[in-house]
Amino acid sequence: MTRGGPLTFFPPSVWRAPRSPWCTTPRGAGRFRVPPIIEPVTDLETPVATPPRTGALRRAAPALLGYVGVRALGLITLALWSATNGKSAHTLLTARWDALWYTRVAELGYGYEVRLPNGDVHSNLAFFPLLPWLERLVPAITPLSYADAGLLVSMLASLAAAWGIFAVADHVHGPRAGVCAVLVWAVLPVGIVQSMAYSESLFTALAAWSLYAVLTDRWLTAGLLASLAGLTRPVGVAVVAALWAAAITSFAGERVRDGSAARPGGASVWPRALGMLLAPLGAVGYVLWVGHRTGKGPLGYLDVQAGWRNGFDGGYAFARFIGEKFTSFPSALAGVGLILGVALIVWLYVTCVRQGQPLSLLVYTGVVTALALCASSYFGSKPRLLLPAFPLLLPLALALARLRTSRSALVLGGAAVASAVYGAFWLNGSGPP
Repeated sequence: MTRGGPLTFFPPSVWRAPRSPWCTTPRGAGRFRVPPIIEPVTDLETPVATPPRTGALRRAAPALLGYVGVRALGLITLALWSATNGKSAHTLLTARWDALWYTRVAELGYGYEVRLPNGDVHSNLAFFPLLPWLERLVPAITPLSYADAGLLVSMLASLAAAWGIFAVADHVHGPRAGVCAVLVWAVLPVGIVQSMAYSESLFTALAAWSLYAVLTDRWLTAGLLASLAGLTRPVGVAVVAALWAAAITSFAGERVRDGSAARPGGASVWPRALGMLLAPLGAVGYVLWVGHRTGKGPLGYLDVQAGWRNGFDGGYAFARFIGEKFTSFPSALAGVGLILGVALIVWLYVTCVRQGQPLSLLVYTGVVTALALCASSYFGSKPRLLLPAFPLLLPLALALARLRTSRSALVLGGAAVASAVYGAFWLNGSGPP
């Protein structure tokens, strides 16, 4: 069955019943030869129909349970490592770096700033408001502190993000690839950030579900979630761009196809148009408010970011940073690692294009990746800034999904242990700036 099209019935000789995403090929299956005409069609390569709403949680349960297991391993490792070093894992998760800035916004509101000896001004206006709003809401109805509220929001949002990643990957490549995509996202070296009082998990959840709504023609939902994503992080522009690209392409496709005002699936023009209007409201509203607050007009937010020495220079500063690593032998190894990391990201994106990912995913991933790699400062933050670019992981998820379950479990288990150890080492050291 093709998405949005009529049912196609195959003769009994080639029909097969759906099977569990975790089952292996039955013994003796190789005795039967499948007709060549259907050999290219597999559950991992052909987009599948949207699963019914009933049982959606049950369908995602293996991915969510696996995700919880990986994150629990990371937190236990962090607690043990921190205790050995005489540090508090709770403090590392809730009261350092950006987490502290978000808590101050929730507690004191906007207007707090730090003036550095070199003249730079670090203003909390650089931090978008949705996470602080939630950190303020939770203590109003519970006994939690602002810091603990941020941790709770982040952990719940990380589960919502994992479910959203599964929904997108399941829709595009099937449930087995969906489970693998969630687990690959969980075992990233900087995956511990997903459990910190940071905004990455909240943003990824909103972005993933907005993209899923675009893929399933729920345009009003997509626009609302995109607007909320725009209130979470500056990179919310990536979700807006993805929605607009998908909507404009669908409009153009209808005009070329038959000139009608409705898609064959029944979605009308108005939901798409309203979704497009809703999507940028969050980001635009906050940026304009900052401009009014600072008295510097629509570009006032750029001045706030400049106070943090942050901007977009097309990657020039990052390239210089990498080049400087080759001035001595030990640091040259780090330079080689950075080059290989950037090459891997580019290769994954090219693979996403070749595998025919939907336009909305490609646009979203491209914008997130460009903003992360081409920022002019905070080079140590780039792996963290790439966390929301989860569609980059779909090629890896597909490769794992094609392996036997035992082999993919072994790979992911080893990666989970490595991620837990690195996360504990990282937070007890330099950590995510």
